[in-house]
Amino acid sequence: MNIDINEYNKLKLINEELLIKNKELEEKLKSYTNNNRHKKYYENNSNIVKERAKKYMEKIKETNPEKIKEWSRNTYLNKKEKLKLQKEQYKDEISK
Repeated sequence: MNIDINEYNKLKLINEELLIKNKELEEKLKSYTNNNRHKKYYENNSNIVKERAKKYMEKIKETNPEKIKEWSRNTYLNKKEKLKLQKEQYKDEISK
């Protein structure tokens, strides 16, 4: 596996450029997700948000009831997995 120095340096530069690009994109993404504006909007308009969610659920019930069953199933499976992990952690703590 002999890689000459030029190829190694090129790969290293590409890697560094990609890491920088990745950091830039993560910073841009932070401005769109989970920031204080979303929290503040919800605090000021919680009734509106809840009403929209309610209307959306009613629309889904009418148009695609299978989707609600799918969501419920996924929720159940996630909850079951979480409980399983908690039991394992508890057993590990006891055995120590």
